[in-house]
Amino acid sequence: MKFGLFDHVDVNDRPLAQQFDERIQYVQAAEEAGFYCYHVAEHHATPLNMVPVPGVYLGALARETSKIRLGPLCYLLPLYSPLRLIEEVCILDHLCRGRLDVGVGRGVSPFELNFHNVDPETSREVFQEALAVLVNGLTHDVLNHEGKHFHYKDVPMELKPLQQPHPPIWYPSSYPAGAEWGGTNGYQMVTLGGVEHAKSVLDAYRGALKINGNANPEFDGGAAMGISRQVIVADTDAEALKLAEPAYEKWHASLTKLWRVNQVQGPAISKNMPETLADAVQNGSAIVGSPDSVRENIKSQMTAMGANYLVSAFYIGDLPHDAAMRSLDLFSSEVMPSLRDL
Repeated sequence: MKFGLFDHVDVNDRPLAQQFDERIQYVQAAEEAGFYCYHVAEHHATPLNMVPVPGVYLGALARETSKIRLGPLCYLLPLYSPLRLIEEVCILDHLCRGRLDVGVGRGVSPFELNFHNVDPETSREVFQEALAVLVNGLTHDVLNHEGKHFHYKDVPMELKPLQQPHPPIWYPSSYPAGAEWGGTNGYQMVTLGGVEHAKSVLDAYRGALKINGNANPEFDGGAAMGISRQVIVADTDAEALKLAEPAYEKWHASLTKLWRVNQVQGPAISKNMPETLADAVQNGSAIVGSPDSVRENIKSQMTAMGANYLVSAFYIGDLPHDAAMRSLDLFSSEVMPSLRDL
């Protein structure tokens, strides 16, 4: 079993430049603790995400780290020129010396897509074609593509990724149909939601998995089967809950801002993101407590779901920096060692 980090880099009460400095320190500490990868979200025009251009942010992290893998989870492909993204991926892969993981998705927020003049109704087909162009360009000397949305003819691919044939591709999904599609294509997988729901998604992925030349030898079975969780660890259960409640409330307010401003119900994925910390703890999407409590909770969940990769968000909302660092330290020293053999 491996351990990774997920980060929205959502707004908090500190200046943004300070927030970036704190995140660099946080990722460096995670690297020293042996975490496998740091995954960062991409969102636009929302306090949920203060790094809407993840490549710039990861370029800085690439030069401040040397072992931990780095990657967007995920690039919103309908918002990109595929050729421009091919070039970015190649640059990043060299900047981090072959530690890049490339998550891809179409974007779940119609508001964010509309801000970029992308039609949510056609975003899925644009995503699939953009992904085909991305893989084509990363694996060929010349890019040729004639499709409905993108056209390229005899474009020299002077930039190549350091990892061959290309960096690992991740396709996160919250639903069995999406997981099945990702498994069929051999992409690495992360999901979220309550234990029962997440198990159905991972089961669909496992049933459809075909490595297709995309084997990831770092994971048993050749592919990551991951679950994302918000995790707050403190010396006692009571202290962890005291820290987590306001941080979760702040994070959830940022998550739902565009829905509230536009007076609409959130997208389907919102069902996997409970309104209160108590509900999140109950359904398993948040894990909060002392090292002993967190360890037993994770052991139970991972066994039930058959996951081989836990992607934790220790840093959410306005959680103080020292609390996030303490949570990371307690987890890595008192929780991780006994779970590695799961």
